Amino acid sequence: MKRQKLVLLLIILGILVVQLNGTKPYELEVHAQGNTEDVEAELNKLLTSMPKLKGSLAGISIREQSSGKVVYEQMAHTRLAPASNLKLLTAAAALSVLGSDYTFDTEIYTDGKLVNGVLSGNLYVKGKGDTTLLQSDLENIAKSLHDKGIKKINGSIIGDASWYDDVPYSIDLAWSDESTYYGAPVSGLTMSPDKEYDAGTILIKASPGANAGSPAKLTIKPTVSNLDIANRTSTVNKDGKEDIQSVRKHGEDSITIKGDIPVGSGATKSWVAIENPPELVLNVFQQALTNQGITWTGEVKEGITPELSTPIHVHKSLPLSKIVVPFLKLSNNTIGETLLKELGKVEKGEGSFEKGVAVLKEQMKKFGLDTSGMLIRDGSGISPIDLITANDLSTLLFRIQKETWFSDYEKALPVSGNKDRMIGGTLRNRLQSENTLGKVKAKTGTLSAVSSLSGYVESKSGKRYIFSIMLNHLIDESSGKMMEDQIVELLASQ
Repeated sequence: MKRQKLVLLLIILGILVVQLNGTKPYELEVHAQGNTEDVEAELNKLLTSMPKLKGSLAGISIREQSSGKVVYEQMAHTRLAPASNLKLLTAAAALSVLGSDYTFDTEIYTDGKLVNGVLSGNLYVKGKGDTTLLQSDLENIAKSLHDKGIKKINGSIIGDASWYDDVPYSIDLAWSDESTYYGAPVSGLTMSPDKEYDAGTILIKASPGANAGSPAKLTIKPTVSNLDIANRTSTVNKDGKEDIQSVRKHGEDSITIKGDIPVGSGATKSWVAIENPPELVLNVFQQALTNQGITWTGEVKEGITPELSTPIHVHKSLPLSKIVVPFLKLSNNTIGETLLKELGKVEKGEGSFEKGVAVLKEQMKKFGLDTSGMLIRDGSGISPIDLITANDLSTLLFRIQKETWFSDYEKALPVSGNKDRMIGGTLRNRLQSENTLGKVKAKTGTLSAVSSLSGYVESKSGKRYIFSIMLNHLIDESSGKMMEDQIVELLASQ
């Protein structure tokens, strides 16, 4: 116990020195094997070698996992930007309110009647926030309609995204991020290109052409026909540099793919957010209907499902226990904002950011957090104005261990050093030492000038800690991640 207290004291001294002095770049090697002098020497080495942390703010809270006892605090009650560590709150609130088995439905309605293969009336596609909806799902829905005997629709195909409000972006999202996969618009009717579930995006794969001078071969998922895509790429010699970029013009669905790709190289992938998710769904769905031989006489457009319409098919999403896996492991922003709106819809009758935040705070109070000192603007942490404390995070991570859904929550956290993208997530290339490999389950966070890491670590001796590390005002976020890793390595070495 004395040794543990001394180690924690050294951490405190280390953080203070980093904040006040700064040092030169250094990749720390932790060799401590329980010897206090070794720990002290390695910390001193660390603290004299990190200039990029000079002037930063470090909020740190460390607890015993079993008892919740605080064993170390540094600025733990100071509000700081959590970046994607805010997702820890959103995931807990969603599992608490909605439950692990909760699904997001995509419903098919009609206001007409089916007689001899002809549906006289409109067909409605009503979305309820399914970020896991894929092209294959829409094809299966179309097949189901065909199997029900629908051959022709004397009416229109109407997409209904009214489950949530019409605000597609969180209030602090920069306009320059709106075309990125992490800044995609939130919609009640949306879909994803693949099983990483970046809803509201298309996946563009570029492969080299047959020879130098020819354009790259492009593959788009999902298959769409309404996007303006310009191929400005070129295949270059084998020793050339790959620099393919996909750029969408702001406010439009005009996408340019440009740059070079060497002969014989592998394909590159990029995800681009589109402007109108319901339009994308409708475009893919009408192709699926056509492939089933189903025709229609009216328009393909957006609208509202009439109250007296008849449901004819329901597609259910993955359960929430599965959705939180890409949400936390891959730090999926669009899932986070969708979960926030769903909380507002279910609890307050309004699928908006404002109502979602209100529900999230109510749940945090349930877990013993003081929400009066929090500033929460979204469900993903992309806002630089989100403000919580390291103590908030460590308290939450302690309190939720008794919840029935905690095993689903814990399984969704990135695992240190595990190369499987859907296990290691954003920690797959970090904390790979003998002491930490597979021993850390934690959520990462990154914004400009911000880095964070909060979760659970099992030490060499079997001691388990809850930790939250939030670093703000950084010049270089990678230096912050190095600092986080060294604190966790020290805890793991005990």
